[in-house]
Amino acid sequence: MEFSKENITGLNPVDFCAKVGGKTTEFFVLRNKAGMEVCVCNFGAIILSVMVPDRNGCMENVVIGCDNIGDAVKLSKEYYIGATIGPVAGRIINGKIRVGGKDYQLPVNSAPNTLHSGEHGFHTVVWDARQTDESTIELTYNYRDGEAGFPGNIIARMTYHVSDDNELRIDYSAESDREVIYAPTNHAYFNLSGVGAPTPSIEDHLVRINSRLYLPTDENTNHTGEILSVEGSPFDFREFHAIGERIGENHHQLVCGHGYDHCFVIDKKRLKELEYAATCISPGSGRRMDIYTTEPGMIMYTGNYLSGLHGMHGTTYPRRSAVCFETECYPDTPANLHFPSIVLRKGDIYTQTCIYKFSIQS
Repeated sequence: MEFSKENITGLNPVDFCAKVGGKTTEFFVLRNKAGMEVCVCNFGAIILSVMVPDRNGCMENVVIGCDNIGDAVKLSKEYYIGATIGPVAGRIINGKIRVGGKDYQLPVNSAPNTLHSGEHGFHTVVWDARQTDESTIELTYNYRDGEAGFPGNIIARMTYHVSDDNELRIDYSAESDREVIYAPTNHAYFNLSGVGAPTPSIEDHLVRINSRLYLPTDENTNHTGEILSVEGSPFDFREFHAIGERIGENHHQLVCGHGYDHCFVIDKKRLKELEYAATCISPGSGRRMDIYTTEPGMIMYTGNYLSGLHGMHGTTYPRRSAVCFETECYPDTPANLHFPSIVLRKGDIYTQTCIYKFSIQS
């Protein structure tokens, strides 16, 4: 069944149709009865746009994106904008992993580490895609043994669904023919004020995170293996704080990360249960986004390395013009065996759910 590709974002579907790596890229539009719209490309399983209303009913795009497949490929590979990350999100120190009792050396793309599964991760491949209804798309990718250096054949599946309650729900599943490591996420960059030329700073956005603990990093943004309390630090978001309120403090972690680029340990009653993780609010637009996850951690990255990139419809993305909330297992688990396991064994099925729920702050 064919579904309409007309969209209020103003993107031309033809501009996202090409051959990449011998496979055809496609453009999809998901919408609900309330008028929310999400545009998706099957290259990198990228979220191109998310159109939601502000307090006055004005529909605007609240994620940074691009106009065509060429830019999508470029921005995904360089900044992971909107892309699905995997098989393993985050940094792997020195690219070294041990799986099934055997050591593997992954290609290094952020010397001396492997970042977001390297240059041939999920963000660089064309997924098989099938839109099942107006609000849902299913994506599948068969990751071959040795692809990007990771062992095991993995069947990776994802579903994007837009609910009538203005939720963007992402469901992940996977299975493998042998023991593998698996920990994907999505790398959408949000600005709840709406994107523009230039896109405004997200430093005025108010954030609350359901977390008493966070994972510190060293001067190379590698995880130290410690798990620290947020108490008395600029990482305490148990009550609402503006992102910019403490981001400039002379705190070692903020200096090392050039801002926030850290994993928060979500306070959960049970691992793998879908529970509340965080809230982000734009005071100017009134837009509110609540985040729910089955995962134990969530990276908040404040766009510290954005550098005035050019995006869709002439928009630009200066430093700290967008914020990521990447729900995932803790980064660099291969070097930190006390972190929750990301091992997926033959016969088991991996699952993960993340929900971004949009509303208006009263």
